[in-house]
Amino acid sequence: MVKPVALILLNWNTPEHTVNCISSLKQYCDETLFDIIVADNGSTDDSLAILKARFPALIFIENMENLGFAEGNNRGLIYSIEKGYTYSLVMNTDTLVDNALVSGLLLHMDTHPEAAAVQPAIYWMHDKSKIWNGEGKFNRLLGKTISDTTVPDEAALNSYKVAEWVTGCCMLIRNQALTKCGLFNKRFFLYYEDVELSFRLRDAGFEVHYLPSGKMYHEAGVSAKVSAPKKEGILSPVIHYYISRNHIWFLRKYGNPVYYPVNLIYNGFYYLALLAYFILRRRNEKAQFLIKGLKEGIFTSKNLIWPQNN
Repeated sequence: MVKPVALILLNWNTPEHTVNCISSLKQYCDETLFDIIVADNGSTDDSLAILKARFPALIFIENMENLGFAEGNNRGLIYSIEKGYTYSLVMNTDTLVDNALVSGLLLHMDTHPEAAAVQPAIYWMHDKSKIWNGEGKFNRLLGKTISDTTVPDEAALNSYKVAEWVTGCCMLIRNQALTKCGLFNKRFFLYYEDVELSFRLRDAGFEVHYLPSGKMYHEAGVSAKVSAPKKEGILSPVIHYYISRNHIWFLRKYGNPVYYPVNLIYNGFYYLALLAYFILRRRNEKAQFLIKGLKEGIFTSKNLIWPQNN
C-alpha cells in the first residue's frame, strides 16, 4: 500500500546537509507515513554515491544537470503523482527537525480539504529562538513579499493562519491540487517559484496555510553560497539575477496595476541602490547579473514565462 506522503529532498552538492536532514527525519518522524525521494540536480561531488551508500533503501532520481529548484523538485513531484501518493512534502536539505513534523502537517491537511498546501514555522538553525520564515504575506502597495517572523504564543500554537504564500523550504502539497494547477514554473529556476505556485493555487480556489505548531530549523542559503569566498563575497553573483528577474515576473502577473507607480518607485530605488553599492564596491559580476535580471524581468514576454500549454 502506498504511503500518504512522498517527501522530496533536492540535493545539489550538499551531501552532508542532506545526510543530516534525512537522519533527523528518521529519528523524529513516523516513517510509516512517508517515503523519502532524493532528487539529485547533477551534483559533481559524488553526492549520489555518498547518499546511496548511507541510505540504500531510499528512492533516488538522478537529474543529469542542474535543473534549478523548480524543475529539480518537479521531477520528484511527477514521481509522487504517478506513484499515487496523496501528498508531496518538498523540503530543503539544509534543514533539521526535532519533532514529529510530518504527522502534524499531514493531520492538518487531512482535516482541512480546502487547503492545497501548508508550511510549518521555520526557525533559524543558528538561533532556534527566532523564526526565519512564518506566515507569508504580500504587500501589494510596495510590491513586496513578506514573511511574518513573529514567534507564536500559546494561542497561535493552537491555531493556523490562511497565508498568501508558503515557502518551498518546507511545504506539504496536495497532489490533487498540483494535478489541477500544475507544478512549479520551471522558467523561474529558483526564487519566487514557491510564491508563484502559491498564488496559482489560490487563483484556483484553494487556500494555503501556515501552521505555527509545526516546527523545523533552517540554515538558509547553503546552495547559494560559493565554495570559496571571492572578492565579491560568499553569495553567488547569479543569485541577484534570479531574484530580481523573478520578482519582476511575479509582479507583472500578480501585482495590482493600480499600485504599479508605487511599486516602480519603491523597488526601483531599492535596485538602483543595490546596483550603486555593487559598483562602488567593485563587485562587477554582481552588478552585471543584477542588470541582466532587471532587463529580462521587464522585457521577457509573458507568453514565454507562462505559455498557454504550460
